[in-house]
Amino acid sequence: MKKVFLGVFIIFVIIYLSDNTNNLTEDAIRFRVIANSNSSTDIIMKMKVVNTLSKILFKEEKNIEMTRENIISNIENIQNNIDQVFNENNYNMNYNISYGMNYFPEKKYKNQVFKEGEYESLVIEIGEGKGNNYWCILYPPLCMIDDNFDYEEVKYDFKLLKVIKSLF
Repeated sequence: MKKVFLGVFIIFVIIYLSDNTNNLTEDAIRFRVIANSNSSTDIIMKMKVVNTLSKILFKEEKNIEMTRENIISNIENIQNNIDQVFNENNYNMNYNISYGMNYFPEKKYKNQVFKEGEYESLVIEIGEGKGNNYWCILYPPLCMIDDNFDYEEVKYDFKLLKVIKSLF
């Protein structure tokens, strides 16, 4: 009877853990830059903003608090950098910077689905914000990942599963 109970328990633990391995909604900070429109000029400017801000934001922080602090302490720097990019490119467009809980539509990337909802995030909306957007996750640091990276080869390792397996 104990073995049956233990077997059922292990199955529930495995199901629970496997459902959460792809869930990056908890304890994550997202980043999004929304272009004014899908015109080539607007899309180019969106990517210039992303590239400029990458020097400030894309750091491998050790924890979520450090990532938050990096964003908060650099809001003025972010604004100054966007202003500089716009000025250097004679791009006369308003923008809005929002850090906090922001809406994200459902996103699909490779085999991952990121559910829609309100998430802690840094969002920069350029002009009317009707164009395509750049998005990534600042913490855990999942921005700027090499496109040749094979996500299917990622192996998740759980200490609890190791302990349970060692019992058999």
